[in-house]
Amino acid sequence: MARLTEAAIRAAKPKDKPYKLSDGRGLHLLVTPTGSRLWRFRFRVGRREKMTGLGAYPDVSLKMARERLDGERKLVAAEVNPAAKRRAERAATADTFEAIAAEWLGKQKYAPATEERTRWLLGSYLLPRLGSEPITALKRADVLKVLRLIEERGKHETAQRARRLVSQICRYSIHTGRAVVNPAADLAGALATASATNRAALIEPRELGALLRAIDGYVGQPATAFALRVLPYVFVRPGELRAGEWSEFDLDAGEWRIPAARTKMREMHLVPLANQVIDLLRHLEALTGRGRLLFPAVTHRDRPLSENTLNAALRRLGYAGDQHTAHGFRSTASTLLNEQGWHPDLIELQLAHRERNKVRAAYNRAQRLPERRKMMQAWADYLDGLKADTSNVVNLRTAKSA
Repeated sequence: MARLTEAAIRAAKPKDKPYKLSDGRGLHLLVTPTGSRLWRFRFRVGRREKMTGLGAYPDVSLKMARERLDGERKLVAAEVNPAAKRRAERAATADTFEAIAAEWLGKQKYAPATEERTRWLLGSYLLPRLGSEPITALKRADVLKVLRLIEERGKHETAQRARRLVSQICRYSIHTGRAVVNPAADLAGALATASATNRAALIEPRELGALLRAIDGYVGQPATAFALRVLPYVFVRPGELRAGEWSEFDLDAGEWRIPAARTKMREMHLVPLANQVIDLLRHLEALTGRGRLLFPAVTHRDRPLSENTLNAALRRLGYAGDQHTAHGFRSTASTLLNEQGWHPDLIELQLAHRERNKVRAAYNRAQRLPERRKMMQAWADYLDGLKADTSNVVNLRTAKSA
């Protein structure tokens, strides 16, 4: 029997019914009416005739099909059904820690920054050592060994987060019927507890005024400079600001609507914009307004400033990480607004902290926007006062009642 050639395969045209082109030794090419050309291997295990696929042409060339055939025939010679062997391997792979972690992560509604951190934690610490393990074979000692390696590097909080992440993935595997035990469930007490640390923030008005003046004098990439100047006024999470898109802003109405997909609480967050912020954004619009992002990275205009950019800029201005961070503007605003007598509900709403009472939360969102607008404008005026003259600190309580 003549063996197949590449020329004969390429010349094969679809017909009304499927037909075969044989290459010998049980290998043939099935040509379907739709034009697909599929490699098939017919073999016997025991007394039964079986058939398995070896891929589709041209992704699997004639040479590759013959090489795969050699491997299949060796299995048959050892009385192993290659099709059954592949099914078992696929089933084992589908239930590895890595496969289930990917499936679990795909179902989470994380903000982009949270998803990025989760993928980093998986890729850096967990998958290299646990990824190939079948979820049912994962033992408490296996997980603890990985967590201890993280601890030995002095990363105690990372170890705790890694334990919680493994536990979440294992719980998901239990809920979906792939496992019955969560090996990370009882490991919380086995790890050192990291001392809680708040993000550094300046809350003394004179020091804050000096920082604001330093920011106004920042010399660097324009998008970074504008982001630094806007952030104290709006005190959103830095990641929300960095990824801001022009489509979210209505400068005429003085509003920024951050979509739910980009907020920590997964709810749309409205930020009233003070006049000072609108002026800054009008100037920024001339620089980046033709693109999608307010603050694009220098090297990739379709990506926002990196997570460390704003903190690195503060370091350049002379503010160490234990003095003030980009996230610290939230603590600064919260502390000073509370000290100046603004209602805590207004401050919490503007910080986009979740309200546990859903009825009250809905009422606050619907009814308190005018007050929030007034507070945000007063806050911006207060900051400008600190910048202008640190010896004459503006009293926000007076501004509020004006």
